[in-house]
Amino acid sequence: MHIVQHLEELRKRIIITFLVFLLFLVMVFVYVQDIYHVLVKDLPFKLALLGPSDILIVYFMIASVVAIAATIPVGAHQAWLFVRPALTPKERKVTITYIPALFILFVLGISFGYYILLPLVLNFLMSLSNDMFNTFFTTEKYFQFLLHMTLPFGFLFELPVVMLFLTSLGIINPYRLQKIRKYAYFILIVVSILITPPDFLSDILVSIPLLLLYEGSVSLSKFVYKRQHRAKEGNKDVYESI
Repeated sequence: MHIVQHLEELRKRIIITFLVFLLFLVMVFVYVQDIYHVLVKDLPFKLALLGPSDILIVYFMIASVVAIAATIPVGAHQAWLFVRPALTPKERKVTITYIPALFILFVLGISFGYYILLPLVLNFLMSLSNDMFNTFFTTEKYFQFLLHMTLPFGFLFELPVVMLFLTSLGIINPYRLQKIRKYAYFILIVVSILITPPDFLSDILVSIPLLLLYEGSVSLSKFVYKRQHRAKEGNKDVYESI
């Protein structure tokens, strides 16, 4: 393909993914009230509205997150279709297995933020008031806080699969990733500070999982890299024997 054809193909894949996202967004809006009630039923405080449009903004946030999660397999498949012509038959079989893993890891990341980090950080921040203030949460502010504690982890938990995919394509080298570890740590810590409330405990609770994710991703990348290297050496030996 020429560069224009590549761009047209990429445009096609992006449009398909975006249309699927819009479709899921409309479908989720039908059940968004039920999802909202599930999310707020166990809260120890009441949420308030400051304006008539606040609840619509909250509904849109909830529907967007669910639609993104549902769109991930489709988007991953479209990305795979885009790069498929450049892959060998063996690479195609291997890389297509990453598609369900992307969805599973996204859900795991959201669940980690919602069930583990959110209660810890929220309880800590509420304890700082020490009964000196009346607790008053608006619906919009609470769900913005909820998104900050969950959605970034949905994407960050994709890191192992992305590294495996790029390693299998020969784009990244795990040993180079080890050499830039300190720079990667710095970036991840900055990200954790940006996505969490401005307190030290939240930064620590978020930074540690991100650093462990990075190390786990490098280890998985190294495993794939070594296996590919052994396969190439085996093919080379067979060729020389012939």
